[in-house]
Amino acid sequence: MENSPKVGIGVMVLKDGKILLGKRKNAHGEGSWSYPGGHLEHGESWESCAKREVLEETGIKIKNLRFGIATNDVFLKENKHYITIFMLADFASGKVKLMEPHKCETWCWFEWGQLPKPLFLPIINQIKAGFNPFTSH
Repeated sequence: MENSPKVGIGVMVLKDGKILLGKRKNAHGEGSWSYPGGHLEHGESWESCAKREVLEETGIKIKNLRFGIATNDVFLKENKHYITIFMLADFASGKVKLMEPHKCETWCWFEWGQLPKPLFLPIINQIKAGFNPFTSH
């Protein structure tokens, strides 16, 4: 196992009662559905990271950024440990595009009660903790 946990930012982008998820590829959790997001860079704020990652991965802009929940995620098979900071955001503008096809197969909007499977481990842990982005803000 790596010595220290890494910090990941996951962004729950909300639009018209739905949430944005992408199918991961070429990374830990491959084949699972996850929010846009990535690694927090040195000196970067959570909000800046969230905006940057969403724009880089989907081509859309977000607004009303706020903290959601944090999870402690140990990926046993991949020998990785992350602290995931989930940010909530509202869709602001743009059209969702597959900006990094080497990292993601597709982006889709889902209703909270009809999420696809399998879900990425941090989202499973978020749900286990009882956090619903539509009732928690």
